[in-house]
Amino acid sequence: MEKQSYKARAKINLALDVCRRLENGYHEVKMVMQTIDLYDELEFKKREDPDIILSVNSKDYLGDLENNLIFRAANLMRQQYGIQQGVEIRLKKNIPVAAGMAGGSTDAAATMIAMNELYALGLSKEVLMQQALRIGADVPFCILGGTALAEGIGEKLTPLPAPPSATLLIVKPPIMVSTKWVYENLQANKLERHPDIDGMVEALRQGDLKGITDRMENVMETVTEQAYSVITDIKKMMRGSGAMNAVMSGSGPSIFGVFLEEETAQAAAVYIDQTLRTKGMDAQVNVTGFYNRDS
Repeated sequence: MEKQSYKARAKINLALDVCRRLENGYHEVKMVMQTIDLYDELEFKKREDPDIILSVNSKDYLGDLENNLIFRAANLMRQQYGIQQGVEIRLKKNIPVAAGMAGGSTDAAATMIAMNELYALGLSKEVLMQQALRIGADVPFCILGGTALAEGIGEKLTPLPAPPSATLLIVKPPIMVSTKWVYENLQANKLERHPDIDGMVEALRQGDLKGITDRMENVMETVTEQAYSVITDIKKMMRGSGAMNAVMSGSGPSIFGVFLEEETAQAAAVYIDQTLRTKGMDAQVNVTGFYNRDS
């Protein structure tokens, strides 16, 4: 096999709780993660020399190559498994950058899967997930995909049943949010309320979409939403336009709403996009859905 093409899908957090700050500086979390059908497109090609060549349709994405998650994932696979050849990677970036949707993590996950197949390493998904934690806490989930309960620092994953079919409206306002900054400013020990994660897990097992959406909550909003009122505005517009509920994903600033009907979501997308433009905000707006491979 000389070439491979992959769709690296984004994730959202149906619910996100931060239980406490650990002594090592990490945070103990409990969250329900969900793959969605919004994806980056990657092409991988073997090279005879040992170089890792990465090109992307967005110049703003690459930054410092040594710290790029795709480059780190490819380099990890080469070093860990004695691969002498290199790889050429072409990325078409569709997932919003720095959006709380694991765009970088899912690209790294796709890179590890591709290297495994291109070089016939024969590694299981479980082994890849163990290695992926060295790249980032979200990368193991991106390899697993689907719906999962994530615990620990996000690495303890328990697969869950897929939610019922629905349409998602995702809006990323034109602001950049640092995950590190959000965690540093999160008062984890002083949170007045926590998401009902156990109730959401049960709702997933029952196939109860309303039970799921009623429990959508993200404690990160106590930091990001307080700093950027546009997040509150977008949530209100989504709910006012027919969303069953709307919540921020990850550390933000992306917000997603769950709709029963695609037509309603499409109309809401146009309304929110136009409203934000009148305020001088050029947001990234996508209408998509949940993605579970076996559902």
